[in-house]
Order: sequence, then C-alpha cells, then structure tokens
Amino acid sequence: MPIQGSILLDHGAGGKASAELVGGLFAKHLGNELLGQMDDAAVLPPPTGRLAVSTDSFVVDPIFFPGGDIGSLAVHGTVNDVAMRGATPLYLTVGFVLEEGLAIADLERVVASMARAVGEAGVQVVAGDTKVVGRGQADKLFINTTGIGVIPDGLEIGAAQAKPGDAVLVSGTVGDHGVTIMASREGLGLDAPIASDSASLNHLAAGLITACPGLRTLRDPTRGGLATALNEIAALSGVSIELDEAAIPIEPAVGGVCELLGLDPLYLANEGKLICIVDPDQAPAALNAMRADVHGQGAAAIGRCGAERAGRVWINTSVGGRRILDMLSGEPLPRIC
Repeated sequence: MPIQGSILLDHGAGGKASAELVGGLFAKHLGNELLGQMDDAAVLPPPTGRLAVSTDSFVVDPIFFPGGDIGSLAVHGTVNDVAMRGATPLYLTVGFVLEEGLAIADLERVVASMARAVGEAGVQVVAGDTKVVGRGQADKLFINTTGIGVIPDGLEIGAAQAKPGDAVLVSGTVGDHGVTIMASREGLGLDAPIASDSASLNHLAAGLITACPGLRTLRDPTRGGLATALNEIAALSGVSIELDEAAIPIEPAVGGVCELLGLDPLYLANEGKLICIVDPDQAPAALNAMRADVHGQGAAAIGRCGAERAGRVWINTSVGGRRILDMLSGEPLPRIC
C-alpha cells in the first residue's frame, strides 16, 4: 500500500513507520541486490584499481527547479566529483534529513528522480540513512551522498596536472544552473526559458579519457563557477591560465539576466559542465569526444595555460582589454546545490 500524508517524527524513530518508509518508498525506487542486504554495512566486491571517494551535501532551495531537483542533483554532483579524477563511479551512499511535515508525495518525487539519475549514470545505491527533525529545524529535506569509484592503475588526472602550453576547454555554456536557481527562488518572470544543466558527466569523462592520452585535468565548476575552478587549477598546478572572453559559451538568456542583475556568469554554479585541460595537440580530439556526447555538444576551446605569473587567471575581454579573474569572494547565491 502506498505511503501517503506527511513525514512524521515516527518516520525517524527506527520502528514500524521507519520500516514502512524504507521498504515502501526508498527501496521501491533505489533497491538492488547490494542495498537489499539491509544490514548495518553493505559488503561490496573488491575492485581492481585505486579507489576514489567523494562526499557532498545538498541543501538547494527550491528543491524542485527547471531541469532538475534536489534528488537528481545529489546523484549528479557526487558522480561528477568521482568522475573528475578519471574514476568509473560504481556506488553511492545516500543520507536524508527530513523535516516533519514534508509531503510524502514530494519525497517520493525526489527519490524517483534519484533513481532515474542513478540508472542513467550506471551506479548503484548500496547504503542509506534517514533522520527526521521537527518542524522549523530544517527546510523540507537535505541529502548527503558519498560516491565510490575505481581509477585504473597508471591513470593520473587531477587539478595539479596542468602544464604550460596546455589547452583549456569547457564542455558547454556556463552559469545555467546558478541563474536557474536564482530565477526559481526569486520568481523572476523571464521571457526566455532557462533550465539547470544538472547531469552526470561520467560517460562524457570516460569518452575523453579514451580519446586523449594527453588528458591532464578534469574539473566540474560548481560553486564559484568557471573562474574559481580555474583559479584552483592554476594554484595547484603552478601555471597561469589565460582565457578569451569571446570564446566562452554563454546562453543569451543567462547573459541577459546576469547583465540585468550585475552578476558575472563566470562565477555562477554549473552542475553539468566540465573543464578539460589537455595537451594542445590533442585539443581537437578532446573537442570531438565531448561533442559526441549529449552533454558536451556545446564544447569550446576557451584558453591556454602558461608559465608566467603562475597561479593567476586572467581574461582577454571582447573590447580588447585584460582583467584578472580572482577566486570568488563572498556568496552571491547561497544554497545553490
């Protein structure tokens, strides 16, 4: 019998109501042989290669938005973090903090969305937890996910691997997620539809790894956007990064909102784009590999790494000037993921 109504404190007490929630909702959508062990810890087959592990918590407001919701976002975000190290994501753990009074129909919508995202990414949920807090002690629901993947021996991809002369590529338009969340939260009436780019990028990353032996760095520019992610790469690799403003893909509607509100799209969150830094001779192959994937069809070469002024990022503007891009200062859009 379907669970109806709203979340009660009983659903977090570990008794009959908890069992009904786990069996009638979570296992219904996320169940598999490993999760079905229903023991205090899942026993997983030993992998071949090195383990990559990432954990993240998701508190996005609103929990439903054009292009996604907190459930799919939680899967995409953690799958992408694991994939950016060159790993094949295999498993997720999921923890929910639910506010008393949350509509069970909304929770089921979120969990069903997670299940679709898990299937698309090709990973399995192997462990989970649910806690319930009183009214006013949370905001509907928060989700924590931990991802586990395997890196083949001999593969070294990371933010410290970029070298002078390398090409800097991005898989598509930037700032989409940040503007979508802001527009949804503030009720902005936009003429042009804008949707989050939230997506799992592990298949795109795998295609890049196959096509480009000279692949150095993958990074998903989430909070802090493209500019902050590139500053992190420049600092860790000891290179400078020079960008060409005219080459950076930005949806016209996103650019229009940013211009209207005084925001810089280079600092806004993305949840379905990646930065790729690669040997310059392999940049064409990398672009072709990205454009062959549904999530990389807007891929573009946007700049290059250098040796001078190591750790700095700057941009050649469309009007012929140059400006430094520092790390994000402050929080222009809280609760973006």
